[in-house]
Amino acid sequence: MKILGIDPGLRTTGFGVIDKQGNQLSYVASGTIKTPDADLPQRLKVILASVSEVIRTYAPDCSAIEKVFVNVNPQSTLLLGQARGAAICALVSADLPVAEYTALQIKQAVAGHGKAQKQQVQDMVQRLLQLPGLPGTDAADALAVAICHAHSGDALAHLSALAPDLAKKGLRVRGGRLIG
Repeated sequence: MKILGIDPGLRTTGFGVIDKQGNQLSYVASGTIKTPDADLPQRLKVILASVSEVIRTYAPDCSAIEKVFVNVNPQSTLLLGQARGAAICALVSADLPVAEYTALQIKQAVAGHGKAQKQQVQDMVQRLLQLPGLPGTDAADALAVAICHAHSGDALAHLSALAPDLAKKGLRVRGGRLIG
């Protein structure tokens, strides 16, 4: 299974593609999409077109993207959300399933704890994928999203398959968690 991970950003969007064969993960490609210093619609157009090009080039089977967190500046959060929306539009336009993970979930999956620093994430991505050098921060974050999905995707798929039976018992699954 080939997984495309996206780390959305208005100035720089990272992408990472990995291949999962059983429990083995291997690196396929990674990079960044840089938007020009232009108005918002032009930047969103670049993100949409570039993510679409990555999809055409690497033909992933599924995708995962980082969820937007609410930060101190609401304007920044809104802009990031729009960049994320442009990337999601490219993914769903290509009929790819899209999984979403928080930064905490991604860091836990890659580094073992949710408070990992950028450098720790880069180091662990390098080790997990046996890369000869450190990937750039945005590319490393995107690869980490893909790794998180590789580790979490099977469990989420299994829970989704169980969902109809759980619903009959009055239980629900939300965000991969069983709730009453």
